[in-house]
Amino acid sequence: MSALSLSFACSDYDRMHALRTGRVRPEGIDLNFLPLPVEETFYRQLRGHEFDVSEMSLSSYLLTLNEDEPPFVALPVFPSRFFRHQSIYVNDRGGIRSPADLAGRRVGTPEYQMTATVWQRGILAEDHGVPVDGVTYVTGALEEHGRQEKIALNLPERIRIESIGPGQNLSSMLADGELDALYTARPPSSFGRAPHVRHLFEDFKAVEQDYFRRTGIFPIMHTVVVKRDLHERHPWIARSLYKAFDESLRIAQEDLRDRSALKVMLPWLQEHLTETVDVLGEHAWDYGFERNRHVLETFARYSYDQGLANRLWAPEDLVLKSASDSFRI
Repeated sequence: MSALSLSFACSDYDRMHALRTGRVRPEGIDLNFLPLPVEETFYRQLRGHEFDVSEMSLSSYLLTLNEDEPPFVALPVFPSRFFRHQSIYVNDRGGIRSPADLAGRRVGTPEYQMTATVWQRGILAEDHGVPVDGVTYVTGALEEHGRQEKIALNLPERIRIESIGPGQNLSSMLADGELDALYTARPPSSFGRAPHVRHLFEDFKAVEQDYFRRTGIFPIMHTVVVKRDLHERHPWIARSLYKAFDESLRIAQEDLRDRSALKVMLPWLQEHLTETVDVLGEHAWDYGFERNRHVLETFARYSYDQGLANRLWAPEDLVLKSASDSFRI
């Protein structure tokens, strides 16, 4: 029987590199790897369902579950993780010295529903006493113009959201004092250019390490989704894909430990890797359901509390748990 041909859109991460080069091949599947920027992948998949398999914003995926007929199922594969304390920026001319000072302020965010900002709002509320509905959110393009939410939102009235005007962008508005803070994923261009634009958490590395030690959470940003109708026709592909993704991750981890020649341009990679493992342990990037149950549970609660998800999803409802059963658990 010939292999099933599937398209797969994803960033060219090191943990996906073996899949892109063909060093790892999913059993029974001819995978056409399309290395695309995440913004393009998310837009095309959410609006047009263009790919059989794709990387997907965890928040956007949860919102698709609000639909009467959700178009995707997710694998317990998480190609992007990021501590997001470091990507909260403030204009210090407004007197913001601590998270508590954000109360009552105007905060920019490219999209209210984006995964990074769901984590940021949740962490600020849970750890620093900044209620989700305690600020006014201003949405729009970080640098360019015309950005809109990828998915239509139906938020409770307690969430106050405004849109920026034509020709405006959040980076310049933060620098000019039209915004007090910015919750984002990418750093604004005004950071480093305008001296009064700074991190909310100046010593963010220590703050993020403390967060992990307390919670055991290395925040998941993206998952991998499969078209639901495709999975229903060929349920075996979930397990085949998971095994291949897991093997590609293992190879990337081995490459980081290779000292015969550096495969990334970091001359003190060994020291960086040792420090990271000392804090996060050996399994921080692991895929699979059980190892990530608490992370999924926390994010699902944040999404619901922030008026995004229309119900409080259990972790088992979010990803195909069975795809990872018996693999590296």
